[in-house]
Amino acid sequence: MPAPPSSLIPAAAHRLTAPAALAPEQYRDLLDYLAEIADPRHRRGRRHTLATVLAVAVAAVLTGARSLAAIGEWASDAPGQVLAALGVRRDPWTGTFRPPGEATVRRVLARIDADALDRTIGAWLASQQPPPPSHPPRQAVAVDGKTLRGSGHHPSPPVYLLAAMDHTTRAVLGQTDVDHTTNEIARFQPLLEDLDLAGRVLTADALHTQREHADWLVTHKHADYLLIVKANQPALHHQLATLPWHQVPVQDHTRDRGHGRAEIRRLQVATVAGLDFPHATQAIRITRRVRPLADHKWRTVTVYAVTSLTAAQASPARLADWIRGHWGIEALHHIRDTTFAEDASQTRTATTPRAMASLRNLAIGILRAHGHRNIAAALRRNARDATRVLPLLGIITSP
Repeated sequence: MPAPPSSLIPAAAHRLTAPAALAPEQYRDLLDYLAEIADPRHRRGRRHTLATVLAVAVAAVLTGARSLAAIGEWASDAPGQVLAALGVRRDPWTGTFRPPGEATVRRVLARIDADALDRTIGAWLASQQPPPPSHPPRQAVAVDGKTLRGSGHHPSPPVYLLAAMDHTTRAVLGQTDVDHTTNEIARFQPLLEDLDLAGRVLTADALHTQREHADWLVTHKHADYLLIVKANQPALHHQLATLPWHQVPVQDHTRDRGHGRAEIRRLQVATVAGLDFPHATQAIRITRRVRPLADHKWRTVTVYAVTSLTAAQASPARLADWIRGHWGIEALHHIRDTTFAEDASQTRTATTPRAMASLRNLAIGILRAHGHRNIAAALRRNARDATRVLPLLGIITSP
């Protein structure tokens, strides 16, 4: 779901805790993880391992490659030391490195097990995070969907993906496709089934404010939730809207200016017995007042939410941070669209659109883990010096 007009994604990103950069010795080689994915190609005629083809593709994306053709061009121009570190073999006759070309990358991404690729990416990114402090704050995971607009062609609809992202590190922990015959709701539990959510808080927009989701998260995944409530839950929305909010003090108040607008956010939270939703313990009202900087007219937006967390488990300030932090997943989608031109891509064959989205998620997650806030600038630096991608992939070469 797109962010509402009053949502300041950069402001949300600013409030999130920046992940600490990792020392090189904390990384494990990505090729080891990629080697666990089953190769869809026939053994006869293979020149490159699946891990090498994928590693070359990831390295190219880390330098800003937006398309399959760009990946092939980067591979053909990459220095021999980089290709060797990625597992590319020398030609036995000429002694030169012969990297996988565009056609090879295209065939692999079109036939790869996309679920296995996303599981591998999520597992590797999770393994690369710095060790948590002795008393870490409760982690939050955002769930949201995105359409790959250029992947559709009449009569085939565009590819639609549902992803789960860690609020703090911005690493995509899981991703799944949403078939055009169903919707995000049906893919919610399959997306999260294999993720360790125990003790975490899941945030989602109003589409996923479903009774089955809430009960499954608390009883099966041992997680908590923070969910926006709109008209798709009319009884609950009415119950929240008619609470005596005038008697509840404002417990979090923030003000932002930027991107041509000013915004004031006020959060109220109350413990309410008998909320009409499974495991809900607290009701939340967020009032946002927004105006363009060039205008004096304010627009007021009121949003309601519920959470399974008690007042002792989450302060109003923490709840406000999680609500704003949820839009970090929209910031991720924005980077894929603007920096990698994802919506403009007309790649449509089989699993290729999803695989390319997975590689972009991986590249952004890697750069975020290394402390890069400006993804486009980091890509430009990598493009000028291809050797910079090796430590990003956990590949440590001897001097």
